[in-house]
Amino acid sequence: MVWKTSMHLCSMIFLLFFSVSSFVLGVFFMFNKISFVVEWDILGINSTFIVATYVFDWMSLVFMSFVMFISSMVLFYSGGYMEGDYNMDRFIYLVLAFVLSMVFLIISPNLISILLGWDGLGLVSYALVIYYQNEKSANAGMLTVLSNRVGDVAILLSISLMFSLGGWNFIYYVFYLEDSGCMILKMLVILAAMTKSAQIPFSAWLPAAMAAPTPVSALVHSSTLVTAGVYLLVRFSPAFADSTCLPILLLISSLTMFMSGLGANFEYDLKKVIALSTLSQLGVMLSILSLGFADLAFFHLLTHALFKALLFMCAGVIIHNVKEYQDVRCMGGLIVYMPLTCMCMNLANLALCGMPFLAGFYSKDLILEVAFMNHINMISFFLYVVSTMLTVCYTFRLIYYSMTGSFNLGGFSNVDDSGYIMTTPMLCLSVGAVLGGALLSWSIFPECYMICLSHFMKNLVLLVSVLGGLLGYYLNIMSVNFGLNSQLLYFPTVVSGSMWFLPFMSTYNGSKVALKVSHNYSKILDKGWSEKMGGQGLFKVLGMLSSGYQLTQDNSFKLFLKMTLVGIFIVLF
Repeated sequence: MVWKTSMHLCSMIFLLFFSVSSFVLGVFFMFNKISFVVEWDILGINSTFIVATYVFDWMSLVFMSFVMFISSMVLFYSGGYMEGDYNMDRFIYLVLAFVLSMVFLIISPNLISILLGWDGLGLVSYALVIYYQNEKSANAGMLTVLSNRVGDVAILLSISLMFSLGGWNFIYYVFYLEDSGCMILKMLVILAAMTKSAQIPFSAWLPAAMAAPTPVSALVHSSTLVTAGVYLLVRFSPAFADSTCLPILLLISSLTMFMSGLGANFEYDLKKVIALSTLSQLGVMLSILSLGFADLAFFHLLTHALFKALLFMCAGVIIHNVKEYQDVRCMGGLIVYMPLTCMCMNLANLALCGMPFLAGFYSKDLILEVAFMNHINMISFFLYVVSTMLTVCYTFRLIYYSMTGSFNLGGFSNVDDSGYIMTTPMLCLSVGAVLGGALLSWSIFPECYMICLSHFMKNLVLLVSVLGGLLGYYLNIMSVNFGLNSQLLYFPTVVSGSMWFLPFMSTYNGSKVALKVSHNYSKILDKGWSEKMGGQGLFKVLGMLSSGYQLTQDNSFKLFLKMTLVGIFIVLF
């Protein structure tokens, strides 16, 4: 036990030191407009060089500091959450490998070297999702890794298409990529980002990945795996200026935002509700990025990381205390027994809703106002407004079920705030959830955005937020959601609560179609024409030729006679 405890503490101190150093350096680079690109020639053969390229600018350094800070808090938190685990050292090694993969992805401006982090995230996330070694975890891990392989293939195809540009350091070429010659490359990059950030139709793996331990969920859903796609598009954003790909991305991300917000209002699993809220916020980031505001998407990425990690940590403490139940209907009245945890969870929830002067307010309110100022169609505008209302709705529904009301767990329950090992990182992240948005806003945007909206549009965000909060709380007090299971509204309820059947289509039906296609492909190509025209066919032809050659070497009389007759026939005729 001493080894396990000291190991997670050493890892936490190591990451915290690098987080502070990276943040100070990033702020210095930001104010002085400094960037460094480091190239390391690993190997050179004749005129071919294998080069590792790393970029150090304010964006990569600040994001790296956030990843390391949240990872250090997660590792410290894991010392209490995973205390009874027999493989604590293996868990910490996996988390450190996960963080290292994300760091490589952040500082790589090269499409080949970015694969080191991109594939590393997919591999280690699979190992973490199947950590508990049961059938549910195995299925969730397989869905996660196969969904992410689609994005990996898109990156590999993008590498081949970048041959025409003369290099793979995309930061040098993003300003010159036009739709006429690089449309397929842009579409592949968007496809890769959509799979990593779980946009429709790849959304099913994100709630399924909740099979991982809660500290992993806090790390994955705040600053690592799901944010990799957003970060890649932020780096590629100059290439998408006035591109015809952006309206498609806007529609898909807006639909993802709406679908996940709707699904969270019908979900009863505590971790899946929070996972669907992550999916909704990823839709917000990609939708504002598709409108051309990559700086706002990056700003929301940082603020969201702080309160989402806090939200998962609070959920982990609650699950630990309520006999490992994750159904919110088995909770209730926890504010009396767990005041510190509930305070931190309320902070994270209110920051998620965009409560004024908390972290989420500075990014989310600005994103909505900038979106309302732009020339977006009525469908996107409607999805923005309704998704904002649904976010507040499922947040207050979660508050009603878990913190207020009557205690539903039953007798013989010892529910209280856990020890300092789990509450200390929660308090540290609470400070970030309160102050992080303001500090980042003053740093990243020294010059304010010019917002010019009508009185109604300016107050629309506040209006739909209040309406969503009232609906989420009072409709559940009146048990209206139970009445929705009537025969009249049964099908819309099932469709809304099942993420529009995406998990079903991604697993059972999707696997049936994929297996059938791959079987036919194997039968016709791998075991058919590829064998006849490939290795086996070549082997057969070479065997026949070598047999004939062997006959000539044996000085066979029959062969000599046959060749003589053929020669006479050719001479005569």
